[in-house]
Amino acid sequence: MPALSRTTMFPARLEGLHALRSFLESFCAQAAIGRDGCLRLNLVLEELFTNTVRHGHRGDCDAPVWVSLAGGEDRRVTVSYEDTARPFNPFARSSPDVTQEIRKLDGRGVLLLQTLSVARDYAYLYGRNRIRLALNPD
Repeated sequence: MPALSRTTMFPARLEGLHALRSFLESFCAQAAIGRDGCLRLNLVLEELFTNTVRHGHRGDCDAPVWVSLAGGEDRRVTVSYEDTARPFNPFARSSPDVTQEIRKLDGRGVLLLQTLSVARDYAYLYGRNRIRLALNPD
């Protein structure tokens, strides 16, 4: 995949999922990422976005959510996701017990992010949550 980088902003409204999906599909087409890889990336972005709206802002609002996608020669995709919701580090817990996490409604998204990403980090900077993930879409 040739080096490619795209960034955009969405309001924190569940109806924004359609625009987010279109943004991702355009990136995947330009980066020659196959259907399965694009679906995995979509799953990750949907999880982050719906958590921002439902838990971070406790409903639809016009607060911004920034999404950056970058791909390079190594086929790895880097996702940078930022929102202005209250600070929350999804990776602060120690390694979850998979069986226990799956049984709970809470925490499945964190498990998903940890399972699908090969590298991840969190920071709260300048009033923003920033989650960075590296994924191998293929």
